[in-house]
This record gives sequence, C-alpha cells and structure tokens, in this order.
Amino acid sequence: MTQLTLAKGLNAGLRRAMEANPKVIVMGEDVGKLGGVFRVTDGLQKDFGEDRVIDTPLAESGIVGTAIGLALRGYRPVCEIQFDGFVYPAYDQIVNQVAKLHLRSQGRLRLPVVIRIPFGGGIGAVEHHSESPEPYFVHTAGLKVVACANPADAYWMIQQSIASDDPIIFLEPKRRYYERAEVDTDLPEPSYPLHASRVVQDGSDVVLLCYGPMVKTCLDAAQAAEEEGKSLAVVDLRTLSPLDLDPVFDLVRKIGRVVTVHEAPLTAGLGAELAARITEECFYSLEAPVHRVAGYDIPYPVARVEDEYLPDLDRVLDAVDRVLAY
Repeated sequence: MTQLTLAKGLNAGLRRAMEANPKVIVMGEDVGKLGGVFRVTDGLQKDFGEDRVIDTPLAESGIVGTAIGLALRGYRPVCEIQFDGFVYPAYDQIVNQVAKLHLRSQGRLRLPVVIRIPFGGGIGAVEHHSESPEPYFVHTAGLKVVACANPADAYWMIQQSIASDDPIIFLEPKRRYYERAEVDTDLPEPSYPLHASRVVQDGSDVVLLCYGPMVKTCLDAAQAAEEEGKSLAVVDLRTLSPLDLDPVFDLVRKIGRVVTVHEAPLTAGLGAELAARITEECFYSLEAPVHRVAGYDIPYPVARVEDEYLPDLDRVLDAVDRVLAY
C-alpha cells in the first residue's frame, strides 16, 4: 500500500495508462513543463516527451477539437481543462461533437476522449475557478460523467476512463487534491467497476447520497450524527451518468429517508433527478420526502463568503433532522 494524495493518485494513474498504451496523449494548458496548476501531470512530459504531453494554446475549444481529431485517428487523448469555469468555450465541441459523433455515424465511429475538469469550490479562488458544471454534462446524452472522491478512486478511475471507448467527463474535486489515503498500486486491475456507486458507510436512519468533494463532508456529518445517536448511511455515487442506483434503492427500501448533497445549484441539479428516481422506484418505502442540500441558485460568490454558499456539516445535519421529523 502506498500513501498518495488524490492529485498524486491521478498522476500515478495517468503514468500507468501511458506506459500501457503509447496512443494515450495528455494535452492542455501548462500540463507539460509546469505539470499543471495543481501538479497533477508533474513529471509526465519529462518522462514521455513533448509529443505525448502537449502544452496547448489557451483555447479550450481548440484543445477539445484537436482531441476529437486525434481520437478519430486511433489515439486516446486526455484533455485537461485548467479550471471548471474555463470549460464553457469548449462546450459546443463537447455537446455537439464529442457527445453525438457515435450516434451520428450509426456506431461506426467512437471518441475515446477523457476531459478532466477540476471542479467545485472551497479553495478561496477568484471568479470562474469554483464552478460545478456537472449538470450540463449529465443532461447531455452521449457523455459519461464520473467523479472521483479519494486517492484510490482517482488512481483507478482515470485508468478505467482512458480505457473506455466512450467519451468521459472526468470530474476532480480540487479541494480534495492534497488529502492522503492508502492506494494499492500493485493490483493488476481495479477491484471495482467504473460505472458503479459505492456504499462507503452503512447506517439505519438516513441515507446520504453524494459525490466528489461532498463525500468527505457527508462522512464527517455521519460521524457527528453518531455522537447524537443517529446512524447515517453514505453512498458515493462515483458515476453521475449513467447512475448506478440499485444499491441506493436497496438502502432506501430498508431505511426510508434520504438526503442528497452536492455543491452545484439546487434547481435542476443531480439531487432533483435522484429525488425523482427514488420516488418512482421506492415511493411506498419512503417515510419522508427526499431532501436536497446544495449550492444556492446564485452565481458562485466571491471567496470571502464561499463558506456561506457551500454545503457543510451543519446544513447536512439540519436536513437529516428535518427528514427524521416526519
């Protein structure tokens, strides 16, 4: 077992994928000599060369457009979008080309493109550096959307995404980049499928559904609730599209109370989809309406007040109290 940060887990996973397949190419702004602003690609250009770790111009649409061409020629490009709010210039390429080419070609063409996006807040950044754009991509048919939450998942999920023939939006919780955990890098293959949710803590009173940066927040809330005699189950969704909800339905049928948690704004966020699906499948098992904890329906605020915007332990525990009051 090796102690790795989430950022180092991604680095090790990228390195292993590049060693296994010479067609894997990393590209993005400052990914080469600098190693990325979060140093996720540190050392890769030195070891694999400038033809495989490419410092691109500051043009996200060009980065993704070039990746499309490379994928059509048999490469497996991994694009880094430097910050979440910078992805929008590439949005047209992603939703109109990357997501649709497989269907448009009647299955003859595939685009094995991975688009890495550091997402979420909590780092005291300036405007356009703390967005949660995942609902846009989850709503786009033809894309798969995954979110790692810990170093082990970062290490394995990036490799699984690169190996996939489908285009994947790969979300990385930037405020968790430097949190450490043990990772078994000696395993020949991952022990968990890519598109599968995981029950990270069992419980008996309320189910917390979360992903990315909110997994740790929900685990902290579960620990605090335990001191008050409440037992919370925590599910890391891991893949946002397609959703793996069978483990969720099993828990809901057993427990009957659910709180969803994410940083993206409340309206039309993933929590709304989860609430609808749970209501459709588990209506007679529910003891209370599904409650949602999310960012507010405002543009992401300035850094000095972002703690008022982001879901935290207190907001999660307040939602738990409300569903238990029914």
